[in-house]
Amino acid sequence: MRILIIEDEEKISEFLQEGLREEGFAVDLAPDGEEGHFMATTSDYDLIVLDLMIPKIDGLTLCRKLRSDKITTPIIMLTAKTGVKNKVSGLDAGADDYLTKPFAFEELLARIRAQLRKKDGLTDNKLVVDDLSLDLQTHEIKRAGKTLVFTTREIALLEYLMRNAGRVLSRSMIIEHVWDINYKTDTNVIDVFINHLRKKIDQDHPRKLIHTLHGRGYMLKGSP
Repeated sequence: MRILIIEDEEKISEFLQEGLREEGFAVDLAPDGEEGHFMATTSDYDLIVLDLMIPKIDGLTLCRKLRSDKITTPIIMLTAKTGVKNKVSGLDAGADDYLTKPFAFEELLARIRAQLRKKDGLTDNKLVVDDLSLDLQTHEIKRAGKTLVFTTREIALLEYLMRNAGRVLSRSMIIEHVWDINYKTDTNVIDVFINHLRKKIDQDHPRKLIHTLHGRGYMLKGSP
């Protein structure tokens, strides 16, 4: 899943980027409200982490602007300001959640998972397609009850395929969601990672879940 962090404090944004990448997220950074607005309205993000006190366009104004632009992406607002009034202002501006600095990274991660579950209509932390399951919190993956071992990037790709089960995903869509905006690659890397998933998921099973649609992309699909 792809996340946009709009934060002017470089140490904080880089810390969050590194931590979220380790969890398998693709993460882009914007240092101010103007660039954040441009990125949020020209690229497809699954979640936005927005600091309240940012230059050029402040967090509250930007949040309202994004909602007026019909951007429905979940927004978690960060601020050093405490108090109910500030929290209410953020939520009224269109934010979905509110976190006061300083905060534990684990708490932000839990709130991100909660917003993504809500966005996708999930009732728990597990994605299930046919006899394949992925625990979004522990990253445990099972096919037909057997535990499979994946790398962080493979988990991110599998999660994107499972969240979009039954939908054809082009190479450009996969690159956009699983790798961040600065990643430089050719299309061959997608084929390589898909083959890795096939070997682990489908190789020992007569019923294949990962399908190639030539000229269009890939799709993960279970039995009807």
